[in-house]
Amino acid sequence: MIAIIDYGMGNLHSVSKAVERLGYNAVVTADPAVIAEADGAILPGVGAFGDAMENLRETGLDAVTKAYAGSGKPLLGICLGMQLLFDKSEEYGSHEGLGLLPGEVTRFSGDFKIPHMGWNKLQFRQADSPLLEGLEEGHVYFVHSFHVKTGQAGDLLATCDYYGDVTAIVGRESLFGMQFHPEKSGELGMKLLGNFLRLTGREGEAHVS
Repeated sequence: MIAIIDYGMGNLHSVSKAVERLGYNAVVTADPAVIAEADGAILPGVGAFGDAMENLRETGLDAVTKAYAGSGKPLLGICLGMQLLFDKSEEYGSHEGLGLLPGEVTRFSGDFKIPHMGWNKLQFRQADSPLLEGLEEGHVYFVHSFHVKTGQAGDLLATCDYYGDVTAIVGRESLFGMQFHPEKSGELGMKLLGNFLRLTGREGEAHVS
């Protein structure tokens, strides 16, 4: 079973349907016991970093998420959910994140369109990662005005080019993050999500129909 952590901010329905489409059972939940028992967990997110962290703290799901990450079972942050894995963000002030990975979230700066919105090609930095296994570089769908500057180069699995390198996928051991929305990123997005789900060790159809 895959727990999709419900802290009031995220594309819960679309992520749940994508997981089910890949042949895995998904439950949208804020119940710490259910999350702890899950084979894998997903932290989605849409909105502002500070609001998201406030919701996580008020519900106690910040500690639940940290404990899950420490369990060694696969955890995936999507979009804002990926940003929350890091130390801090400068979005509308300075806000502390979950601190599971070193790095900070900063706003795009330059004479170009913000937010970064649309399809952009991934560039694999660590093709031997189990998340990228069997895949070729291709396009995925981004919508974001803030991006992650990782504190350790080894955590960077893939980037894209948007007036410079932009962090697209991160990973360390069983903890992963995708800045884009895999559930909205066509065949490649679903294959990336399928690779993550297979890390749970549970059987799923894991095919893209």
